[in-house]
Amino acid sequence: MLTTIGFDADDTLWQNESFFRLTQDRFTRLLADHAKADHLAERLEAAERRNIGHYGFGVKGFTLSMIETAIEVTEGRVPASVIAELIAAGRDMLEHPIDLLPQARATVTTLAADYRVLLITKGDLLDQERKLAQSGLGDLFDGVEIVSHKTEAAYRAIFARHGTGADQAMMVGNSLKSDVIPALQAGAWGVHVPHGLTWALEAADPPTDHHRFHAITSLGDLPDLVASLQVGRNS
Repeated sequence: MLTTIGFDADDTLWQNESFFRLTQDRFTRLLADHAKADHLAERLEAAERRNIGHYGFGVKGFTLSMIETAIEVTEGRVPASVIAELIAAGRDMLEHPIDLLPQARATVTTLAADYRVLLITKGDLLDQERKLAQSGLGDLFDGVEIVSHKTEAAYRAIFARHGTGADQAMMVGNSLKSDVIPALQAGAWGVHVPHGLTWALEAADPPTDHHRFHAITSLGDLPDLVASLQVGRNS
């Protein structure tokens, strides 16, 4: 019996990766005289992979990785003006207004009438709290969890704390690696809602052979999927 539905935030309820891509384009232009775009992209991704354990997910870690990459590719000769531009770019990301994805509000509102709905997101605490407040969705959720990493253990604990256990819960999100696979491992349903842009560090193969895995084309399809699962349980 499904009682609890968890929603990812970034690129599931509101836009996020598009702002990172725009900032990375800005980073590429700033360093165009020092390295080619594809080389810069490779070095930046490598820096993010190295730093994720130190800085975590979010804008601040991304900004520090851009600065580190700029120092590396210029062999320490990066102008102070470029560093200042990268810091300003990171600040712009932290101040960017929230852009809800289509049907986000309607879907959460519909399901909140019959289920416990949770926001389960990872990243910088202050930034995620800011985005939730600006989204106008905060009052719809029965619980909010901002975690460092989305793991099987984290989902088990969250669904036990806010619901009736992982086996009666569903996790919905755009990331197979963070939102779907560990939720399935915890015993929940995992629903993938693809986004047009996916960060390389979130790439994973869809677990199509798992009986609790589902994929939908848009968030607006979720209420019908939930209804079909309940019908199947009662039939």
